[in-house]
Amino acid sequence: MALCLKQVFNKDKTFRPRKKFEPGTQRFELYKKAQASLKSGLDLKAVVQLPPGESINDWIAMHVVDFFNRINLIYGTMSEYCTERSCPIMSGGLKYEYRWQDDSKYKKPTKLSAPQYMCMLMDWIEMLINNEDIFPTRIGVPFPKQFQQVCTKILTRLFRVFVHVYIHHFDSIINMGAEAHVNTCYKHFYYFIREFSLIDHRELEPLKEMTERICH
Repeated sequence: MALCLKQVFNKDKTFRPRKKFEPGTQRFELYKKAQASLKSGLDLKAVVQLPPGESINDWIAMHVVDFFNRINLIYGTMSEYCTERSCPIMSGGLKYEYRWQDDSKYKKPTKLSAPQYMCMLMDWIEMLINNEDIFPTRIGVPFPKQFQQVCTKILTRLFRVFVHVYIHHFDSIINMGAEAHVNTCYKHFYYFIREFSLIDHRELEPLKEMTERICH
């Protein structure tokens, strides 16, 4: 029996959102605007477009944090099905294998199980988005020159979560009654990264057929 979304996406799951927007900041105001647009039923392609007069880096930063929260939570709902035994390699089917590298503990691309990879990924992203030198939240503090490059790396790796979840755990998504929610999150993510050319098209290949089907 399918669970309602309130049960599926409850706050007590293993992976929970770990980053909030501070009230009174520009990013919080952008977040409220974006959420209002989403709830209004506007076309997702229009929702992701940069609002007139807004900073593109603030817009990207807000979305990176929001997608981190959402994808983190999606994976958390099915983490009990993604185990060392079921997923000994972080992959997207037989054709794609993702290795972990973070320039600290893993200085070279290293083969990890999917649960290990996901844990390393979420901790790595959390560290970056909480770093004021990379994601500044104070008014007047500029973004670093490499900011969009960092965001590309974050979003590319978050896309791999979608790849693994859709290819290896789609039955779990359906059984939990979460298919529509996950699809909407994916479409929002996909339209955003395409709008600002933030992920190399080669990284999108594993979900190409599905994307063509649900992202018109």
